[in-house]
Amino acid sequence: MSYDNYETIAIEQRESGIMIITLNQPENLNAVSVKMLQELTNCWSQLRTDMDTRVVILNGAGDRGFCAGLSFKDSLPPEQMKSPPHLFTWLTQLSELQLAMRKIPQPILCVIHGAASGLGFTFAMASDIRIISPDARFSASFINLGVGGADMGSSYFLPRLLGSARTYDMLLTGRFMDAQEAMSLGFASYCVEREELMNTALQIASNIASKDPLAIRLTKKAINFNIDCEGLEAALNMENRNQLIMLQYNMAKVPK
Repeated sequence: MSYDNYETIAIEQRESGIMIITLNQPENLNAVSVKMLQELTNCWSQLRTDMDTRVVILNGAGDRGFCAGLSFKDSLPPEQMKSPPHLFTWLTQLSELQLAMRKIPQPILCVIHGAASGLGFTFAMASDIRIISPDARFSASFINLGVGGADMGSSYFLPRLLGSARTYDMLLTGRFMDAQEAMSLGFASYCVEREELMNTALQIASNIASKDPLAIRLTKKAINFNIDCEGLEAALNMENRNQLIMLQYNMAKVPK
């Protein structure tokens, strides 16, 4: 599967089944432009049927930070910003980035240094494992821009990751959460020095990629499903379904 000709993101595919996706606009602190929106949408769409890629690592280029959110100077032209149909379509495309990240079968490891604000914060939320540096800091920031504090999936992800009390705090104030708080609340799984971020991510990704690829895909699907399921019985039904698939799959590999 080809991931060529991207201008705002860089793709590195490794033989081990690990893909590294880099938000590659460091001069703008990797803020998401219309072009980056289109390219990320295309990339996530391709990954849904990519059988060779087992794990994805998402990171941001440059020294300043992971992602500053949305690039307003490279967003819709003024005349389209005033058009409700154009504005609605654009907002829908932005919000569906997080949905696309949850739908791909590959686990996403998000590597974060410096600032992750707005849309950058929700990229971290929509990922499956977060690896941060001591200078990482997170802010929903939407309410600071004069719009609703709940945007881009933040009102869905944050209560599930941090609980409702912290969600009210962060979305109503737009304040930053530093690395120490992110670790103490369980938002991030690992905190290492900047120079060790990618090595740590690659070690974790290699560990995951070494497992049975079907088991990894079913596990991500089960976790995402059970976050929203009606209760224990629904969770057990999903787990039983997956285990049945895996047992049949493994039995089929045994020579007759």
